[in-house]
Amino acid sequence: MSRRVLAGAGLAVFALALIVTAPATLLDSRLARQSEGRIRLAEAQGTLWSGSGLVEIRATNLQSGIAKHLRWRLRPAYLLRVQLVYEVFLDHAPNPFLVALQRSRADVTDADIALPAAAFGLAEPRLAALELTGDVQLHVARLTLSSGTIQGNATLQWRAAGSALAPVSPLGDYELSLEGDGGAVRGSLRTLRGPLQLDGQGSWSPGRNPEFQGTARVPPQHQQQLTPLLRLIAIDRGGGIFSLQMK
Repeated sequence: MSRRVLAGAGLAVFALALIVTAPATLLDSRLARQSEGRIRLAEAQGTLWSGSGLVEIRATNLQSGIAKHLRWRLRPAYLLRVQLVYEVFLDHAPNPFLVALQRSRADVTDADIALPAAAFGLAEPRLAALELTGDVQLHVARLTLSSGTIQGNATLQWRAAGSALAPVSPLGDYELSLEGDGGAVRGSLRTLRGPLQLDGQGSWSPGRNPEFQGTARVPPQHQQQLTPLLRLIAIDRGGGIFSLQMK
């Protein structure tokens, strides 16, 4: 083997050693840059090889958010391919998901994330006043963030959905299917079950507020109870039908 090849291999090994032993705080700057400040890593400890911290999901104004405990460990086998691939454990989940980092790209595979319903208020501030309740489960089949673009698909389910302002509880179970085509993330909402029927379509592009148009339908026996709540966020079309529009 030539000296040039040996020198190149040595430099590659040295560079990788510097990368994986770098402080975990470097991940925060990477997340902030890729998410335009919406995702941050606080209280980071350890190194890029293995560490822990609090991942924060912040509102559009970056002044409020929610946090989840996170820990990670590097998969050494991928270093031979000059890739950083991590097993990531979120809160007390028994199984990890994978995150692969390259120079200007981040890939997430097979992630299950539990969130409080208050997380909807982070995406749309007007929803925060409704004091939403219930369990939200986000399943990310695959997601790629690269230079301001988003590709992949995910499913979000809101179970036992409700509001502190609503006399009817729960309002129902709902599912939002998400698809990223590069320039935008598009979503389709449907009702799984419940007295409040919701459906609609929406989209979100990096650097812009989410947009959504949909319809809420209330059966006659619940119209008197739910109409005051829905009038806070929707246009009353009469007969228990309301138009939802957010942008």
